[in-house]
Amino acid sequence: MTSYFVDNWDPSYGASFEASSAPATQSSAQVNTDVELPAAAWRPLTAPPTVRAPDVVLLVDGVRRIDASLWTREEDGTSHPGLAASYAAGVVRCDLRAGAASLAGALVERGLFTTSPTAQDITAGSVRYGVRQISGAPDPARLIPAVQGPLTALEVAVSTQVRGESQELLVVDGPLRNRRQLTRTIGYVKTQQSQYLDATLTAVVTALRPGERSPVFLMGTAWGGYTWYLRLPGPTGAPWAGIVRVECSTELPSQEAIELADLSLVTLPRFASTPYKDPRAPQNLIPIAGLERRLRALLGDSRLLHRALTLAAARSAVPVGA
Repeated sequence: MTSYFVDNWDPSYGASFEASSAPATQSSAQVNTDVELPAAAWRPLTAPPTVRAPDVVLLVDGVRRIDASLWTREEDGTSHPGLAASYAAGVVRCDLRAGAASLAGALVERGLFTTSPTAQDITAGSVRYGVRQISGAPDPARLIPAVQGPLTALEVAVSTQVRGESQELLVVDGPLRNRRQLTRTIGYVKTQQSQYLDATLTAVVTALRPGERSPVFLMGTAWGGYTWYLRLPGPTGAPWAGIVRVECSTELPSQEAIELADLSLVTLPRFASTPYKDPRAPQNLIPIAGLERRLRALLGDSRLLHRALTLAAARSAVPVGA
């Protein structure tokens, strides 16, 4: 008999397991499942009793917002799409001994993303949007993804600024991608959009209980790395409920990756959210949710910025001397 489960996430945020609209297919990524245990011996794992959560954990995240979409008009009569975006990155410092969290640092930037070869910075009131030219065809669909690169760079900058020379555990909300040079850092992926394991090993993952993780395995994607799954505490039922994927750099020896996997297992569940407080519980970690709210506030009032951008664009359209 078929079983049905209701995902705990608010539908407006998607689902905790996001499948493609196309028929489900196995990821083409090359996977080495024998890093920690041979595939035939895979089973749910718990952390050794000697592993303790660190006293201090740093969590980093970034937010972005499109303040206005626009078009440029070139002297030759052609037009190019553009968008004015605000983005911010910050680090929240969690002291597990004191049971306290605080904003350790934040950076805000704004940019005018456009394919126009002649675009200049836009000053909207007291706010400046620096030009970030996008090469290639003038396709508006290419602009929003272009914001991710500068946002990631901002996350790296604020992480380096806050942590300095210390080796405090740094948790990045999302895949590591080009942040793999950061030491003692793990990426926290809260939605699962791809299947990397075969059916037998996937069954091990979906059988995890809170406080258990899968063995570490290695993905050979462009941004490949050591990775593992763990289940956070919270309502159970749906196979992927509360399951997150964690990753670290391939520059580490495999034993260090395994040690980070155990460390994540005794650390991340402490920050799991609850459904009555967060529609993306338990995956949306409490410090990350608070950080996102603070960063969005730092972006400023979107309505005022949109109005200022509209006025700035109107001024730019008036011929000199008119």
